[in-house]
Amino acid sequence: MTIEDYASLVEERLDRILPQADDNEMSALKAGCVPALLENAMRYSVMAGGKRLRPSMLLAAADMLSVDREAAMPFACALEMIHTYSLIHDDLPGMDNDTLRRGRPTNHVVFGEGQAILAGDGLLSEAFSLMTEAVIRGLPGVDQTAGLLAMREIVDGAGIRGMVGGQCADLYAEERRCADADMLAYIHAEKTARMLTSPLRCAARLAGLSDDSPLMKALTHYGQTFGLIFQIVDDILDVQGDSRVLGKSIGKDEQNGKLTYVTLYGLDGAKARVRQLESLALTDAASLGSGSVFFTELLTDMTLRTK
Repeated sequence: MTIEDYASLVEERLDRILPQADDNEMSALKAGCVPALLENAMRYSVMAGGKRLRPSMLLAAADMLSVDREAAMPFACALEMIHTYSLIHDDLPGMDNDTLRRGRPTNHVVFGEGQAILAGDGLLSEAFSLMTEAVIRGLPGVDQTAGLLAMREIVDGAGIRGMVGGQCADLYAEERRCADADMLAYIHAEKTARMLTSPLRCAARLAGLSDDSPLMKALTHYGQTFGLIFQIVDDILDVQGDSRVLGKSIGKDEQNGKLTYVTLYGLDGAKARVRQLESLALTDAASLGSGSVFFTELLTDMTLRTK
């Protein structure tokens, strides 16, 4: 299967999972009901499109490891909900202050800052609820301990020792116009790479793999390296990209004083680093057996991406 095939599966499931209110329900605040405004704000951003990269990586790794796809799907959907919450918050005036995301006005532009914050909070909470309910109900072919370990991979990747911690460092460096290589490495590893590694480790946990497993090590290293490539290419596209293709504003990194690979090493240095990392990731992909073709092609697509 291709990433487009996996993305379609995730898209269809998310459409079923997410609540949707019609215009007649916009004032519904009855006990036990989710306010319709919140439902619509959450759905607005999740269903705005996007690559569905992280859940697709999780499902591809699950297929590679012979994990029942129905066992993996709740984690894949939860991961996309968490990713979308992070985008909603990232676009807020207090963060990157962006007005365009996935080719449409950002959540706070449409619904207001307060409602956008709540939409992000709602998606994060619903993601945890979705995973927890799946583990409690029972995952086909997966024992409960493996399910809990899989959930922990996503929770840790999204939290203070992962994406949130990376976002904190990103803002800190921006506010102080920091130009420190160690800080940059931390930001890229935690803000971006952790949430591209946790899908692979989540699938490995569902398959019952331990940290000592050669496959777990290869998946982890691939995810970390792939995540760095993804972020450096993102840094490059912020300088050289086309906002109509990207679906978001460009030039924001320089405008906001962001610490990026381009600001620290220049365009040529950033492109050279992508080539170095690609070689490392190709070696990891080649060791993934039945998954080597998917993850090799994914790597090529990401290094050449324009959006």
